[in-house]
Amino acid sequence: MDRQPSQELPLNRLEGFSDGVFAIAITLLVLELSISHDSGDHLLHAIVHLWPAYLAYFTSFLTIGVVWLQHSAITSALRAADATLYRLNLLVLLLASFVPFPTRLLSEFIGERSPERVAVVFYGLTLLALSLALTVFVRYAAENRRLVRDEVEAETIEAALKHSPALALYAVGIGVALVAPTLGVFAFLASAISRGFPARTVRRLLRRRR
Repeated sequence: MDRQPSQELPLNRLEGFSDGVFAIAITLLVLELSISHDSGDHLLHAIVHLWPAYLAYFTSFLTIGVVWLQHSAITSALRAADATLYRLNLLVLLLASFVPFPTRLLSEFIGERSPERVAVVFYGLTLLALSLALTVFVRYAAENRRLVRDEVEAETIEAALKHSPALALYAVGIGVALVAPTLGVFAFLASAISRGFPARTVRRLLRRRR
């Protein structure tokens, strides 16, 4: 049975708060890019030597960016939210705002044998958890037709479910990281890039039909 309208919550507050958190989280990533003040005599070497931080930055930036794309695609198809969707959204934001921490560990410990594996696996588990939370958010929103705009057709809902984040890609990356940590990071990066394409497809599908 559908809930009464009084139990519905405004969608604009969910979208506004989410966009702010995503923007802050993605901006914090760049703060991990820094060079020591005593590197002036060997600045070029110091810039090149910072490649682990660049790799961590681009991977995390693209990951959060893809999550934002998927999140935006779903919310653009909704007319309202409810308490459950608000709570699921908070879970997504909790994990998205946490990403800068494992990103810093990754940039610091890539290249060090023992800590490197721990840092990469922890990083991968964080991305996996974020993708899982987003998948639950997408599924709940898509399966609660009363929250969806009237002009959005059933096929677009099926597309949203079909193109939800591929959790298996991160699981594979974590497995690779146990053997070859740096290769595992590149697997996470490839996952973020590949997921960017279906996210754009979903956004196009969910666009209001004229």
